[in-house]
Parts: sequence; structure tokens; C-alpha cells
Amino acid sequence: MSLMEKLTADMKEAMKAREAGKERLSVIRLVRGAIRQQEIDGKKELTDDDILAVIGKEVKQRRDSIEEFQKGGRDDLVKQNEAEIAILMEYLPQQLTEDEVRTLVKEAIEATGAATAKDMGKVMKELMPKVKGRADGKMVNTLVRALLES
Repeated sequence: MSLMEKLTADMKEAMKAREAGKERLSVIRLVRGAIRQQEIDGKKELTDDDILAVIGKEVKQRRDSIEEFQKGGRDDLVKQNEAEIAILMEYLPQQLTEDEVRTLVKEAIEATGAATAKDMGKVMKELMPKVKGRADGKMVNTLVRALLES
């Protein structure tokens, strides 16, 4: 079953659940809308990898929103965004832990022969295909920077 088919099936299930699935239905509809927009913009049907990228982008937007809502003292919106992230994470592959990412970063540094922060681009180029969709880019960037500077 493709990811789009799974989203459609889950949307139908949430519709049948009425009140219990209201938030889930809303999130799935938003994601499907974002996917459809990408298909229209690119004039092609998206693959599962493309759909994962769209879902990852939606998660990132919500994480960024949480930071802003916390600054503004809007705990209600923080909770709402956290709940939406939990729903979206069900569609993403198993996320890597910080230790797993750190190990991959060290391997990438060794593979590229990077020594200073100026070599960060080489390391990221080597690393990103391995962690794409499985780790937060901000965390990866922070770890690469920290390991190169130490």
C-alpha cells in the first residue's frame, strides 16, 4: 500500500469515527492538501519519498510554530501542534536517536576527511541522504557543527 493510499484509508477511518477522529481528520486533510499542491506545482504524481518529504516539512513547520507559541505563552497552541506532530510522525519512518545520528556524523566526517567547520558542506552532502526523513535537519546540523569544532 502506497503512502497516499494509507493516508486516504486513514482519512476515511477518521471520518467514520466522527468526534473521536476530528483532529486526526483535520491533520490528514491538511497533509493531503499539501501533497496535492506539490503535485499540481510539479505537474507530476508524487512518489512515496516525495510524500515523506512533504510530511517532514509539515512536521518542521509545526516544530517551528511550537517554539514561537512557547515564547508567546500560548500553551493551548503548543499542545495542539504537539498532537498534530504525533499524528504526522505515524507516517514517517522510525526516527533516529541523537546517538545514532552522532555515529553517522562521525562516519561522514571520517569518510570526507573533514577537519574544520569550513568542511561542513562536504559532511552534510555525505550525511543527508542517510538521514533524510529519519532525523531533524536542525539536530543534524547542530551535531555536525559541534563535532567539527571540537
